[in-house]
Amino acid sequence: MRNFTFKGLLLTAVFMLLGCLSIQAANDDLITKQITIKLDKAGTLPTKIAVSRKNLITNLKIVGEINGTDWNMIREMAGRNYQESSTEGNLSVLDLSEAKIVAGGDYYYYDNLFNNKVYTSNDEIGEYAFAYCSGLTSLTLPVGITSIGEFAFSGCSGLTSLTLPAGITSIGEYAFYGCSGLTSLTLPAGITEIGESTFSDCSGLTSLTLPDGITSIGISAFKGCSGLTSLTLPAGITSIDKYAFLDCSGLTSLTLHDGITSIGSRAFYGCSGLTSLTLPAGITSIGDDTFYGCSGLTSFTLPAGITSIGEFAFSYCSGLTSIYVYAEKVPRIGRYAFEGCASRKCTLYVPKGTYDNYRLSEFGYFENIVEFDPTGIDKTTTSTDVEEVSRYSLNGQRLVGPTKGLNIVKYSDGSVKKVAVE
Repeated sequence: MRNFTFKGLLLTAVFMLLGCLSIQAANDDLITKQITIKLDKAGTLPTKIAVSRKNLITNLKIVGEINGTDWNMIREMAGRNYQESSTEGNLSVLDLSEAKIVAGGDYYYYDNLFNNKVYTSNDEIGEYAFAYCSGLTSLTLPVGITSIGEFAFSGCSGLTSLTLPAGITSIGEYAFYGCSGLTSLTLPAGITEIGESTFSDCSGLTSLTLPDGITSIGISAFKGCSGLTSLTLPAGITSIDKYAFLDCSGLTSLTLHDGITSIGSRAFYGCSGLTSLTLPAGITSIGDDTFYGCSGLTSFTLPAGITSIGEFAFSYCSGLTSIYVYAEKVPRIGRYAFEGCASRKCTLYVPKGTYDNYRLSEFGYFENIVEFDPTGIDKTTTSTDVEEVSRYSLNGQRLVGPTKGLNIVKYSDGSVKKVAVE
């Protein structure tokens, strides 16, 4: 057994204390005031900053053209080198508002898996540009950029503030993957699609503004965005891919427009905070596991054109109390579509004259099946204390308020009434 002497212990303590003091001294030497560097020529950033000061700068502004050589140094200052290895850099605030990205210089990132060297391109935030620079907290991008590449900000977990300038027309897959510190983001007009896993695991994101031009939401686009509570999808969106909002447990409100014709499997899997849902009139099928585990969902409406419901589609939506189905022909329903739902507590409303067909189908899982007339009065409201709960068009589309024509109104006592709006 090794013997420790008092002298040895004392020396150990002294060295530990000196080590702590050394770290404290290094931290005290950090340069917190913004440093502005003007580049007369792209690729010259390494000559503007002394090696001894490179890792001490925390706030940097660059003016002028920058290429791959400059970007490589920026990554090192921000804590990651071209191979994703950690550096001693402490850069947390970066202002590129007066910079211009140009092609040329060295490669700034090396993809070991595919033996791929990544270089800068004119007016583009390239692939892996800031990948895993977790120490960055604030970034201002050049005003002239037109695109953001794949994995550009992936793993930037410390990033809390980011403004995307107008003119950006495309954002690559996984671009903001794992940006858990990002709380809000506005996407500029011109972007037409949200690609695969673009905002996946941005768990701190609570506010997101999508431009009207977006037409599709890709695979896992918002997977794991548990902080997102409300989202309005632009009217131009026609499809929501699989896993798009998987495990967005904080989502309570979602507006789906009539133009959406397809929703992929597990698109809303685990969205336990979602309380109400009206599917667009154009939806004809619901994939497997699409709303699995949406335990907060109390009511939803299936439009007249629905033809099929996948396996486990609404499994463990344990909070359901009512389902309105406007399809006169019973939709094909997969196994365990309503497994774990309260078969006695939930009432299934079906079009008048279809009771037997629904009772003999897989919908017979529900013990309470009630016919209603989508084009007429099913039950009249007699109580003066009831309140309007929701309002629908004749084809089952939810309305935000009284709309000219015939409206179907649901009240707090469970009654349904047809209302003519002039």
